[in-house]
Amino acid sequence: MNLVIVESPAKAKTINKYLGSDYQVLASYGHIRDLPSKDGSVQPDDDFAMSWEVDPKASKRISEIAEAAKKSDRIILATDPDREGEAISWHVLDVLNKKKALKDKDVQRVTFNAITKSAVLDAMAQPRELDMELVEAYLARRALDYLVGFTLSPVLWRKLPGARSAGRVQSVALRIVVDRELEIERFRPQEYWSIEADLIADSPPFTARLVKHAGKRVQRLDIKDEATASAARAAIDAGAFTIRSIEKKPVKRSPAPPFTTSTLQQEAARKLGFTAQRTMQAAQKLYEGVDDQGGLITYMRTDGVYVTPEGIAQAREVIGDRYGPAYVPAEPRYFKAKAKNAQEAHEAIRPTNIARHPDSVRLESDLGRLYELIWKRMVASQMEQARLDRTTVEIETPDGQTGLRATGQVVAFDGFLAVYEEGRDDRPKGAAAPEGEDDDDATRLPTLKEGAAAKVQAIRTDQHFTEPPARFSEATLVKKLEELGIGRPSTYASILTTLRDRGYVRMDKNRFIPEDNGRLVTAFLTEFFAQWVEYDFTADLEGRLDQVSEGDLDWKVLLRDFWSQLKPATATVLERQGVIDQLDDAIGPFLFPEKPDGADPRLCPACGTGRLHLKASFKMKSSFIGCSNYPECRYTRGFGAGAEEQEAGGDRELGLDPQTGLPIALKIGRFGPYVETAAATEGDKPRRSSLPKGWSPATLTLEQAVRLLGLPRLVGAHPEDGKSITAGLGRYGPFILHDGTYANVADIDEVFDIGLNRAVTLLAEKRAGKFAGRGAATAPLKDLGGHPDDGQPIHVMAGRFGPYVKWGKINATLPKGTAPEELTLEAALPLLAAKAAAALKAKKAPAKKAPAKTAAKKAPARKATTKAKST
Repeated sequence: MNLVIVESPAKAKTINKYLGSDYQVLASYGHIRDLPSKDGSVQPDDDFAMSWEVDPKASKRISEIAEAAKKSDRIILATDPDREGEAISWHVLDVLNKKKALKDKDVQRVTFNAITKSAVLDAMAQPRELDMELVEAYLARRALDYLVGFTLSPVLWRKLPGARSAGRVQSVALRIVVDRELEIERFRPQEYWSIEADLIADSPPFTARLVKHAGKRVQRLDIKDEATASAARAAIDAGAFTIRSIEKKPVKRSPAPPFTTSTLQQEAARKLGFTAQRTMQAAQKLYEGVDDQGGLITYMRTDGVYVTPEGIAQAREVIGDRYGPAYVPAEPRYFKAKAKNAQEAHEAIRPTNIARHPDSVRLESDLGRLYELIWKRMVASQMEQARLDRTTVEIETPDGQTGLRATGQVVAFDGFLAVYEEGRDDRPKGAAAPEGEDDDDATRLPTLKEGAAAKVQAIRTDQHFTEPPARFSEATLVKKLEELGIGRPSTYASILTTLRDRGYVRMDKNRFIPEDNGRLVTAFLTEFFAQWVEYDFTADLEGRLDQVSEGDLDWKVLLRDFWSQLKPATATVLERQGVIDQLDDAIGPFLFPEKPDGADPRLCPACGTGRLHLKASFKMKSSFIGCSNYPECRYTRGFGAGAEEQEAGGDRELGLDPQTGLPIALKIGRFGPYVETAAATEGDKPRRSSLPKGWSPATLTLEQAVRLLGLPRLVGAHPEDGKSITAGLGRYGPFILHDGTYANVADIDEVFDIGLNRAVTLLAEKRAGKFAGRGAATAPLKDLGGHPDDGQPIHVMAGRFGPYVKWGKINATLPKGTAPEELTLEAALPLLAAKAAAALKAKKAPAKKAPAKTAAKKAPARKATTKAKST
């Protein structure tokens, strides 16, 4: 018997079909162990010895793999064909050795770039040994990330209250976002005017723009004020124009290469609106396969653009059959990666069978849209160039003092554009077009003759202002990381997720905006650990890790060099005094922006004599803005409260409570803005409520404050026990409460008007999924698609008594031993049918027959468990 070990149960099932009864395929479910999240897991003083800990969830699976290994003649490690996959195989092998499950066993390593029968069988025929150079590159990367996290983070906690953590790549990605925000803040709009004229020259009207005025060339930003624009307009109005030249220039455009991990994430963000994490989750499913036909795409973690000759040949055949011979270039097209530090070891992402058109594959929404994107990109990459005719018409006055230009573009042959055109990153309004590209290139021009007189019909002068560079979207941030050589394809999704989870950034209209604590952390690291957040330093470190994977650098040498610099740097900062004062100077322009009237932005609005500074409260683990006249002046506000709060003047009266007649005030405290009303009777505490996220202190109204101070409010009595349900605002956001159970409410506005039925539903969902963690809402564990009878969605859910499959009002418990993530639509349908039949029978049958019905229902579960054990 041959034992094959892979990561994914879905992959295991497919591969088992290809290999037959002589093979047993088991899944490790990804990494089986990791470095414990505690100090000492990597020991620099012991030559970087690493202490690994088996994931408790993996213990049972490892025991099953070990038992199967003892009974097998050969063990084949068939994890993914990259550094992580090699590391998983190494971990499995190391654990099996420690369990003494490999005595005299033949252990082999195989890799395949696609889960198809031919790819798997070819790989099995060409086994190799474990690539220890890839493993050592993984070990070095893991140790580096651990050392940075567990060395810099404690420094942050001790010197910067409220900071969460620092990471080797995460902190650099955060700096990129913060640096862009600084660019935006430093940006000063520049006024400019555009001038266009509608002309006729024995032809239909066409549009031209001013390119020469008073004999001088006019660039986009040259006309800076209305007076100049009016003078140019007058010159056009008074001029007699002739078409001086017509230049027609053929232009060719070539297709983009097939997808790498980063370009797939970028295009999926631009065209599908997917996050990087959502893209990779869908790509993983496409790679593993969703039906009996095996994997639909090649391996999805790659920065290579190479395609096998077989793949190219298949693409060319599909192009010829579907689009015609004219769309097939004379020679195949080969690509070379342009990304910094790109590795060409893996094939680009492409369909495993290019003849499988997206219309012929039945997939759930995300998978279908992503597969179509991958298919189109691959096919387009091997298609003929697009041929365009670009026309430039120069129109001038006889004296040459005033000149206009009209440009247009016609597609002579669409070529690859018939299938796919690469998306473009957003260009800010007012920014210049890329070199060689005009904004009106797509305009069609009428037939014109050189020397013909051109008559002006209308003139338009428009005022514009240049705009700052755009904030990063997921697509543009991934592109920037790739250009700088920071991170690797498999890390981009987790980097962006970590920035959001740490609260260092927020998303607004799909753009990254640094939060105040993110800016503070970046300022701290830039000020005291500049080397470790430098772009070139991080990219160089990635290059050295690649040297380790290629066998050109010893991984322990890399770690020693790195640690010899990081350790003394952290010791120096820990001993440093006045860190907060230094940061106060470094980010002063952000904390205290210049005021339009030229007043001192640091002047305390409360006492009028003190100056505001960044302060730290280690007791409360937070940073805030306070007055230099403390304790005489106790004015404080939250860190980074921003211009809105400063303009609002700090504390202010909002009006009188309509019910009590007591005054209500907005106040800015150490932990942010809040509203307060005076106590109704002497000795009582004043009522207070923090402002919920998204509410602006500057625009807060009396009505909003009254509603906030009215929380918590009674929603009603629960129909089951008569106990009260209340709605309120807490530390973790808006909630409803019943008998000790809290359920989160998605929106603060819902707290004020949520009804009893909605509240009961939220509480029921929370109780059903309470093991998922505080505030967790019940979400499907897996989406199986629509039911063939009515199209209603079928979901695998987590229940109080175990996982179950849900279709409308029918809930069927999964048989014992069935992993929720392994359940397929085909396996779920019989369970639902049996449950529906049982429910129908229960309506008709007498109550005394219920026990027999229950026993009959349980029988399939025992049978399914036995079957699962036998495979």
